[in-house]
Amino acid sequence: MMSFDFKKDPFENFLESLKQAQIKGVPDHNAMALATVNEKNEPSVRIVFYKGLIRRGFSFYTNYLGHKGKDLEQNKNVSVNFFWSHLDQQIRVDGVVEKLTNDESDAYFASRARLSQIGAWASNQSEKIESFAAFEEKIVAIEKKYAGQTVPRPPHWGGYIIVPREIEFWFGRSGRLHERYVYEKNNQDWNRFLRSP
Repeated sequence: MMSFDFKKDPFENFLESLKQAQIKGVPDHNAMALATVNEKNEPSVRIVFYKGLIRRGFSFYTNYLGHKGKDLEQNKNVSVNFFWSHLDQQIRVDGVVEKLTNDESDAYFASRARLSQIGAWASNQSEKIESFAAFEEKIVAIEKKYAGQTVPRPPHWGGYIIVPREIEFWFGRSGRLHERYVYEKNNQDWNRFLRSP
């Protein structure tokens, strides 16, 4: 288990854990499982990529009109989990989402690979498609439309931050006697406690 200082701010501990996962070669160390709930109270989970702390929130980007975007429009409560099996460690975050500003979403979109930018225009995320060949035709058409130009961010694509109400650091131990360190938001401060394995 890595050295863990429970007195530190949870974001400091998160960033140190993320750095260690990267240093130790964990594949896709910034991947997190994002759980949402739709208007029928049905849960759904998928992997998204954490893209940095913004205003003490965990950021990610997506199509606002896709499955997850529609869920988030209906219910802003989410849970994410970073799981690093190589390190026998996970970090769980429960909180609510807030949309990033247009400027913040524009800046990140501009940093993406051009094909990813084109794909954001071509994909009606989560909708049924006739065939993958038909989708590829849309890609070609959009590439032609923006040939020699900067690809603008689609209005239906952008970022969110997860503002945490609870952050749990989990460290696996033999005999399933795991260590669980919990930070629970209390106004502007954090309550700290251990949770039973």
